[in-house]
Amino acid sequence: MNIEKESRQIALDTETTGLVPSEGHRIIEIGCVEIIDFQLTGRVFHTYLHPDIAIEPSAIAIHGITNEMLQDKPRFEDVVDEFLAFIKDAKLIIHNAAFEMVFFNHELSLLKPPRAGIENFCEIFDTLTLARTKHPGKDNTFDELCKRYKIAFSETEKHTALHDAEKLANLYLSMTR
Repeated sequence: MNIEKESRQIALDTETTGLVPSEGHRIIEIGCVEIIDFQLTGRVFHTYLHPDIAIEPSAIAIHGITNEMLQDKPRFEDVVDEFLAFIKDAKLIIHNAAFEMVFFNHELSLLKPPRAGIENFCEIFDTLTLARTKHPGKDNTFDELCKRYKIAFSETEKHTALHDAEKLANLYLSMTR
């Protein structure tokens, strides 16, 4: 099957050890959900990653992923080829793309040899930018947008990359219909 670039999107989310890659924080979970012709396909890419550093307690409070849970998981370098093959030539749908891009580009720069930035593999589409255009002056956080667009959401649930990527896919479809 020949899939045109414009018809294939990948909703992507991550969880991290903290907020600042330049301080050594790393990606610990990647979740991707494929959309073709504005339909969820059921095809996903999902992995937990061993970060080689401790997860900050404030991050654990958000996603619930502990250092112990990641001890036997692969490292980014072990999954990078599979991940890049999954997203290649797609439009990546990301909420707050600037944040995610810094993390991915940091991870890619740590590889030996370093790899080009993620934007060299696919197009980037930021739902935060779209939300600010559609809803100027409103709270456009991911959680608030899920509430606004009636995407299944619980204020008590922990954020996981795959679950949030699924919600993001549905949010994107709702926002662009």
